[in-house]
This record gives sequence, structure tokens and C-alpha cells, in this order.
Amino acid sequence: MSQRIKQFIFLCLMALSVFSTSASAEGIKIKSFELERVDNDWLLNATFQIELSPGLEDAVQKGVVLYFQTEFDLTRSRWYWFDEKSALAQRQTRLSYQPLTQQYRIASEGFTFSAKTISEALQAVGSIGGWRVIDGSQLDTSKAYTASLRMNLDLSKLPKPFQVNALNNRDWNVSSDWLRFPFLPTSSNLIKR
Repeated sequence: MSQRIKQFIFLCLMALSVFSTSASAEGIKIKSFELERVDNDWLLNATFQIELSPGLEDAVQKGVVLYFQTEFDLTRSRWYWFDEKSALAQRQTRLSYQPLTQQYRIASEGFTFSAKTISEALQAVGSIGGWRVIDGSQLDTSKAYTASLRMNLDLSKLPKPFQVNALNNRDWNVSSDWLRFPFLPTSSNLIKR
């Protein structure tokens, strides 16, 4: 093989590796979480790191509203049947851009917040504090459970033309992996990871 062909292949591989690293940086990652017992209930505090692709950022600035769905699931394994779903909590956060004020608006369960930059807005979307996810009366203190947490971009809330685009474009499928951890109702009042 000639030297020029080897150089060309090497440059193509380098460009491909740079592209794959930049593409993998986008998405949602769980940075931290804690479950805290207050009275008889369990409250979730979590922080997600959200990075949008340039196409999604552009869509938000052009008026497309993004809805982020946060899900918390508590299951108990049973050997004789399907797992029992002891608790399921969902929370939706809305991100929009207001061109007149040049601010991003975040709304979730009666809470509204304005941010000047997209990074501030995404930080607000990814911050969850004091979310009641488990009612103590739902738990059997003698059993062990598995708790699961994740956040994703809810594609079903996008306008129809964008839903079709989202099916064909990986950049629009923004989601974190499920974080699963063992949960014992009799454990300490604070569970951190």
C-alpha cells in the first residue's frame, strides 16, 4: 500500500474517532441522587447533566417546546409471578424559549424559572429537589425492593412533524440509562449515590 493511502486511512479513522467522541457527549447522565425519609414518605433529590445536540438547541430557539420526563419506579421481585410495582412516580418538565424576552422558561409542577442561557436552563431542568416518590404506606418493611430512576426527552409531546424527524434522527432520542439500586425501607433515613 502506498504511503498516501495509509495517510488517508489514518486521517479518516482520526476524523471518525473525533466524531464519535463528540456524538457520545450529548445526552442525559445522572450525576447524583439521594432518597431521604421525611416523616413516613421518601423524597428524591437528583441532579442530571443534560447536553443537547446543536439541532435540538436550534429547534428550541426556533420555538419548539421540549418536555423532559423523569421516572422513578419501585419494584419488588416475586418468584411466582411478575415483579410487583410498589410505586411509580413521573414528573414532566417543560423547556421553551421566549424570543421577545430572549429567555428560556422552565416549568414543572407549578414551579417556573427563567434563564438567560441554554446551559442555565438545562441545569434547572436537571435539578430535582424534594420530589415525593414513595408513600410509606405502600411499603412492606420486611421486604427488599429495587428502585429505578431515569430521565428522557418525551418525543410524544413534540409537534407531529418533529416526531417523524425524531424517529429518523438519533440526535433527538435523548435519554439517560436506568439507574437501579437496592432499597430497604428499614435502612437509614438517607440513601446517597
